[in-house]
Amino acid sequence: MATAQAQIRKGRKFDQVVDGAREIFLRDGFEGASVDDIARAAGVSKATLYSYFPDKRLLFMEVATRQCEEQARISIEKIDSSRPPREVLTCVAQQFLGFIYSDMGQRIFRICVAESDRFPLLGQEFYHSGPMILRAAVVEYLKQAEGRGELRIEDYNLAADQFAELCKADLWPKLLFGIIQSVPDHEMNRVIDGAVTTFLARYGAEDAARNTA
Repeated sequence: MATAQAQIRKGRKFDQVVDGAREIFLRDGFEGASVDDIARAAGVSKATLYSYFPDKRLLFMEVATRQCEEQARISIEKIDSSRPPREVLTCVAQQFLGFIYSDMGQRIFRICVAESDRFPLLGQEFYHSGPMILRAAVVEYLKQAEGRGELRIEDYNLAADQFAELCKADLWPKLLFGIIQSVPDHEMNRVIDGAVTTFLARYGAEDAARNTA
């Protein structure tokens, strides 16, 4: 990240450029977004844009990390650590899937994968700015719920990762491969209910007690 940040110069119109870029990236994707269109949407000259971001990938990385940070912040704010696991995990899943199913979420993921060899920082920053932050919050909640006797977990990190993967079952790969173009709410809720139920069947205190009896 230090190398990337060293190439970015902030100034009075920095946020203006990022906002304009977000509009164009959402509309045209990474490859389709032209510097001319971004500059026009931002209301700045190409020279000003390049003075802040000498590489379009750096500009996309800034847009992507901001989106991820915002989604992580919103998700964490909705976590009420005093509430039971089914309620909290359902809320976390709704926020998580709402983002990765969104047009921006899909674009970010696809571009991070496509550019991973040429621009590994893009994927790293995507992970660190959003998924890693939310994962840490989920791990902390799992520890608290386990401390209250609501869950039985030995490896909190593994459990958090398993829950994220359960949430991505079925619909996420179909979106990535273009089998479906969008996810209706009732389908997303079906996946969430299955993910939470499966997770609690493995880690819920009552189920864990039955399995070890």
